[in-house]
Amino acid sequence: MSVAFRRESDDEHKEPEFELPIPVGPNLVTPRGLRLLGEEVARIEAEIAGATDEEARKKLLRRLRYFHTRQSTADVQTPPADGSVGIGSRVTYRLNKAEKTITIVGGDEADPASGSIAFFAPLARALMGAEVGESVEYQDREDAIAILAAEADPEMQA
Repeated sequence: MSVAFRRESDDEHKEPEFELPIPVGPNLVTPRGLRLLGEEVARIEAEIAGATDEEARKKLLRRLRYFHTRQSTADVQTPPADGSVGIGSRVTYRLNKAEKTITIVGGDEADPASGSIAFFAPLARALMGAEVGESVEYQDREDAIAILAAEADPEMQA
């Protein structure tokens, strides 16, 4: 029989489903970040239990594998001492004559719109390890950022 008359399955034309990519490097989180991972796992498990569509169920299982991996590899960080910048710190700094406040958190709990940035973001990397009163290099400029205040963010410890 000619290949032209062969019936192909619908699956042959679908894009392959790959696992969600796990970020490279350590999975550093705050205590709140670990709690959020656990809540997301529970939420997805509840959705899977109620899923009737097989395709939707496969997507949920894929997300569940991702969050199970993130939960099992989470390395909870103790808050840094006040005056020192680390994961879980709320930092007030001056950059280009503008004062801003951010909180440094794990990758999965970052939300730049609400002022939480991941520890591996360029700004967070520049700030980490600095202390109040210091100036740090940023974007190839010496003394670009002045650290005005740093304290453990109580919301990140819950």
